[in-house]
Amino acid sequence: MMTNPTGRLTQGQFSFLPDLTDAEIAMQIEYGLNRGYAWSVEYTDDPHPRNTYWEMHGQPMFDLKDAAGVMMELAGCRKAFPNHYIRMLAFDSSAGVESIAMSFIVNRPAEEPGFALDRTETVGRTQRYAVRAYAADRPENQRY
Repeated sequence: MMTNPTGRLTQGQFSFLPDLTDAEIAMQIEYGLNRGYAWSVEYTDDPHPRNTYWEMHGQPMFDLKDAAGVMMELAGCRKAFPNHYIRMLAFDSSAGVESIAMSFIVNRPAEEPGFALDRTETVGRTQRYAVRAYAADRPENQRY
């Protein structure tokens, strides 16, 4: 049984939906800003599910109160890294710490190679599994 028939990377909110338009992204940003969230733009060429720390584009936008400023930062990241995964993160500091309240992908490479499941047999009949991104088979900056 295939649980992800699209074969697309599914991380964060909206990952099973079609790609959000810029207008829809701006509406999500506005939603977060209305709740006091600070936004950040991150990108990567290694989207392994355990790779939670992507590269940050610019600084977190703690002082912005308008979605247009965040969209400008997103446009700059898309221009610099058009063939990378790019995601938006919203940080909520209402509990006294910065915790992620929203996270969703806003840019994908044209081709998403997917992941391999590697199996290793160990002592006795024990088997261990690891997930490996096909993109990581190529050197950094040559993945997409």
